[in-house]
Amino acid sequence: MLPELPSEATISSNGSAREYEARAALMRAADVGDPIMGRLVLQYGPSQAVEAIRARTLPPEFIAKEVQQERPPDLTARLNVWYARMASSNPTADLEEGEKAGARLVIPGSPEWPTQLDQLGASRPLGLWLHGKADLRFSCLKSVAVVGARSATPYGTHIAAEFGVGLGEAGWTVVSGGAYGVDGATHRGTLASGSPTVVVLACGVNVCYPSSHEALFAAVKDQGVVISECPPGVHPTRARFLIRNRLIAALSRGTLVVEAALRSGALNTAAHALTLNRYLGAVPGPITSAQSAGCHKLLRERKAVCITSPEEMIDLVGVIGDDLATQTRSPAVPRDSLNEATRKVLDAIPTRGGAGPASIAVAAGVGLDTALSALGGLAAAGYIERTTRGWRLRNQRSSYLKAPESDTLEPPPVPEPDPTDVPPPPEDFPPTQSAHQPSEAPWPG
Repeated sequence: MLPELPSEATISSNGSAREYEARAALMRAADVGDPIMGRLVLQYGPSQAVEAIRARTLPPEFIAKEVQQERPPDLTARLNVWYARMASSNPTADLEEGEKAGARLVIPGSPEWPTQLDQLGASRPLGLWLHGKADLRFSCLKSVAVVGARSATPYGTHIAAEFGVGLGEAGWTVVSGGAYGVDGATHRGTLASGSPTVVVLACGVNVCYPSSHEALFAAVKDQGVVISECPPGVHPTRARFLIRNRLIAALSRGTLVVEAALRSGALNTAAHALTLNRYLGAVPGPITSAQSAGCHKLLRERKAVCITSPEEMIDLVGVIGDDLATQTRSPAVPRDSLNEATRKVLDAIPTRGGAGPASIAVAAGVGLDTALSALGGLAAAGYIERTTRGWRLRNQRSSYLKAPESDTLEPPPVPEPDPTDVPPPPEDFPPTQSAHQPSEAPWPG
């Protein structure tokens, strides 16, 4: 069940009902992310800030500090805007409306408040409206932000969905903006994994934007949580989209950019992640795709780490020693197991015609005894064969030829090798097989 908002007579560790109402009023008065309002609340608290705005008189100490800023704000104009907005607001009605819609307001100090948001300083949200079953603070303990282009390519949406599934199955929460393209694909992938996902909106939690994501947001509320710093009923604007990106970056340990043009909101989120000293990864794409140009720019400028799998992203943001990604290695081939002398002999054997042991030893730069020993082992392993003209490389076939239908199903008898014709293999070889047998995998690679 959703936690009930505190009554007027209830005082708890996360603040009184008066503080909830004060913050709800300030969320109506100031623009989201307003650093001036943030500094006022940090210095004097929300209740005293509300009283100062209603009295249209800011504390003299606050004014003295603000005029010392590099770009002093017009406090009179800002105060008049705050006063007009607060006069027309009804914080009690906001709290009641949110509660009826199934949402809840969390504020700094609440048990569900993610403390990593405090790193935003004066730009920290005054409060967050939450709608969903998941606990926001617990969900964000192990979280990754995945962002990208709204007009994503099929490549971008496919990769985003794969990252959503992979991160979710590994127990990580995915944070994104709920938009078209990469955001939506990431949320769907995470939901498919059975893990919670966090949608950060640029509008009120009771406003569905984009409207076609109504079913997606309903699924998120049932499995994760939808959050916003905007009061109920507020509609999105371009500025709110850009400002909310700081929350996406701040809530997670690191941000992954899947697709981004040179001018995009995803790069704005990446900039916030760098400012907050968060990890930043980027997925490379086709060099001909304009939607991947922003990712390539981050990689070229060494601002982001190249990420090609969910495991690599977890390795980047996870705990050292616990979340390491498996190192990718080149495919192993049987030739890798040969010692140096045997490899030299193998390289000296002609492909066509043939050569005798003496000439092979000279070409390989080894002694005759070493060459003879290596030739025996190579023949037993199926690398080479003896002809009337000497030793030559055996034709390595990748597959068996199809037998004619007239042939019997019984395999033909395999003749045993002549022990006087094939010298014993070197000691570093595994158990050999007949030179007449197939040579695709003479020993485990």
